Amino acid sequence: MPRVKRGTIAAKHRRRVLKDVKGYRFGRSKKEREAKTAILHAGAHAFRHRREKKRDARALWQIQINAAVRSLDSKLSYSRFMGLLKKSKIELDRKILSQLTEHEPNTFKRIVESVTK
Repeated sequence: MPRVKRGTIAAKHRRRVLKDVKGYRFGRSKKEREAKTAILHAGAHAFRHRREKKRDARALWQIQINAAVRSLDSKLSYSRFMGLLKKSKIELDRKILSQLTEHEPNTFKRIVESVTK
């Protein structure tokens, strides 16, 4: 039976793992076993933080809307404003409303006035 050399696939796999952890610190960037665990943990954190990023953005939109509403009408709060929007059947999501507060304050002011009347 002829001799089979088996180093190429293992070396290829090792190179790929070590390429993925380039820039990591200490043994995590040089030792294959530590690099594999680092990749696993990084993937888990990346998955979780993609969802947290969306959560943080929504919280920021709410804060921006609340600040804008309070500056226009001191008695009105974020939650009351959103309730009035639903009652008046204005279907704008929080992202759009926060963009209006930042870029089109006159339009946002008209929306607040139409809701409070």
